[in-house]
Amino acid sequence: MKWFKRILLLLLVAVAILVYFNYSKLNIISGYASKYMASQVFVANRQAEAVVANDLKFPLIELAETAVDYEQKSASATVYGLMERKTIYREGLGCVLVNDDYKEGQPYLQPRRTLSKIERPYPFGHLPPKDTLFPEIDYGQLQKAVALPFTNNEVQKTRTLLVLYKGHLLHEKYVDGFTKDTPVLGWSMTKSVLATLYGILEHQKKIEVQWPAPIVEWKNDERQYITLDHLLRMQSGLAWEEDYSGISDVTKMLFLDSDMTEAQKNKKALAEPTEIWNYSSGTSNLLSGILRMQFRTHQEYLDFPYEDLIDKIGMHSMLLEADLEGNYVGSSYGWANTRDWARFGQLYLNNGQWNDEQLFAPEWVDYITTPTEHSDGGYGAHFWLNAGGIYPDVPKDLFSCNGYQGQYVFIIPSKDLVIVRTGLAEDPDFDINGFLGALVKAIK
Repeated sequence: MKWFKRILLLLLVAVAILVYFNYSKLNIISGYASKYMASQVFVANRQAEAVVANDLKFPLIELAETAVDYEQKSASATVYGLMERKTIYREGLGCVLVNDDYKEGQPYLQPRRTLSKIERPYPFGHLPPKDTLFPEIDYGQLQKAVALPFTNNEVQKTRTLLVLYKGHLLHEKYVDGFTKDTPVLGWSMTKSVLATLYGILEHQKKIEVQWPAPIVEWKNDERQYITLDHLLRMQSGLAWEEDYSGISDVTKMLFLDSDMTEAQKNKKALAEPTEIWNYSSGTSNLLSGILRMQFRTHQEYLDFPYEDLIDKIGMHSMLLEADLEGNYVGSSYGWANTRDWARFGQLYLNNGQWNDEQLFAPEWVDYITTPTEHSDGGYGAHFWLNAGGIYPDVPKDLFSCNGYQGQYVFIIPSKDLVIVRTGLAEDPDFDINGFLGALVKAIK
């Protein structure tokens, strides 16, 4: 009995030590699970059971237990009964983690949307896509290529795939539980949407990307030389840790902060602008805060992305989620169905023109696809590039929106292609080069 008590005591001490050193991490874990569950249920209209079984089954996050309140439109999560976090749904703004200061029922503004149907075939409108055969396409090779993302899908974990060629729907496929209408979380693909808003403002002659960042706190130190261009290119020189495996700048921002525009703003400079390239979701949310400064009212800020981009090109399924302070989480929280993500890629393939209207200048595409110094040809301005040849069997003019867990919108101008792939696995588990290499071979 004495030995049993000693062993039990040692186990209790070990558990206490484990909890003590991981308590802060539990906050992140339950925060992630709560936020993710709420958004998948109330934004994407997915079943909670499917989310638990498929989406939340990865290290640490699988420790969380979630619960959904359908009447109150909220979700909560704990880890071993500890550190409960709650997420609520707000109409027009999506889901947001709340804190002790949040008062239920408090009023909030939401974006005004124009959801009228565009009487043109998809992707330029909401009519059914046209069936078109192209003599330059090897359809046998095409079928081999589009099958690749679903091969050994326990590893590749592809969920949706869509291919546009010359503005025509060439192929689309969805696994069980997903359809052409299912909104998909783009994660960092949202960064490219945010950058596009800057391209639109520049085209409207309301900003210039070479302007200094309008941050009052930076005016009297070395950060005063940081421009919008430096922020769009992730080369501000500011400190930032982008690590999703533990407690880092990005996980604290996404799962603890009420105002996500502040996290990067308060960081010190590690280098002068352009001296280093450092990928930072905090930078994107800082840019969302700067975007808010361009409008007289908060309502105008909320309306702008939908009025001048999203609803204008018919991306009616898209939702940009906001933080507790009403800032769009431009780093991570954009939702759209696969067809609408493809519309966004087609807009770039069209050099900013949509149904006879120029939303941003063709030169903006040149800007965002110009490689950023120190990125090894892999990054432009909130878009990823193949200029450095990371995908050796794919044309180097490819540029893309990339998101956590393998969300991609690939644009290949030389092949007139837009490809959307969503799932739960990134390269190399999802073989980007093998798939895209096989696909471009189908076009003679």
